[in-house]
Amino acid sequence: MSGRPIKRSLTLKGHRTSVSLEDEFWKSFRAIAADKDMAINALAAEIDFNRDPEVGLASAIRVYILNWYRG
Repeated sequence: MSGRPIKRSLTLKGHRTSVSLEDEFWKSFRAIAADKDMAINALAAEIDFNRDPEVGLASAIRVYILNWYRG
């Protein structure tokens, strides 16, 4: 298991941004997007739109993944 976050690029609202996620979270994020038949950028945009502005995007993605698998 890799404990270090890796910076990855996404496009949100037409702008490039990056999030730092551990490899396991990134793989799960991609799997969820595939299960929902969504592009990963679309899923990231959905999470970004619904997140609390006080919470960073990477944290919001991690919580989304956790809640998905708890579901």
